[in-house]
Amino acid sequence: MLYLVDSANCEAIAKILEDFPISGVTTNPSIVCREHGDYAKILKDVRALIGPERMLHAQTLQKDADGMVREARAIRDLIGGEFYVKLPICPEALKATRILKSEGVGVTMTAIFSAQQALVAACAGADFVAPYVNKMDDVGNGCELVKHILEIYNHYQLKTRVLAASFRNVEQVTAVSQYGAHSATLPPALYEKLIWHPMTDLAVQGFDRDWQAEYGDKKPLDLIG
Repeated sequence: MLYLVDSANCEAIAKILEDFPISGVTTNPSIVCREHGDYAKILKDVRALIGPERMLHAQTLQKDADGMVREARAIRDLIGGEFYVKLPICPEALKATRILKSEGVGVTMTAIFSAQQALVAACAGADFVAPYVNKMDDVGNGCELVKHILEIYNHYQLKTRVLAASFRNVEQVTAVSQYGAHSATLPPALYEKLIWHPMTDLAVQGFDRDWQAEYGDKKPLDLIG
């Protein structure tokens, strides 16, 4: 599964990049607005940080297909690299997807809350669909939604990938990975929780205790050669 960072905060993204195997960054208008800065500079700074080879997903605010296409082109030209424009699912977004894909622009259909939305988006040519797991839990079961989307995609052998989004806890991330989600985008605060476990801490404490009882404060490097 591919892990992405759902943030436009370069400091937070940089910290995650140091430690975790990250494939890209996702943003949306709300995430960008939290940075209270120049929109173009925010996106360019994120691209400079993650490099051209990692994915960067940025959303258009246009409501008609022509506007979506023009804005997608402008963002692509601004940031370059591996770019996917995020389009909230609607008829105009489906139209824009077909145009953008003919031009080689990646498309992520976002704000997905039903398996049927995801199927139509895939048939229109979207590269990714982004189901909102935690938000869906307010009215149903977000992890089950991801499962149903993947079952349909596998049934029809569709190439569109699921980019699961909107997570509150590690259990949700684990569930969508068990179902086979291709990727997940997580807020920075959730990353360290992915790999923390109290039994791991206890195991490490045991290693340290046994080593010190035998070798004191010396470390393996002190005892080699």
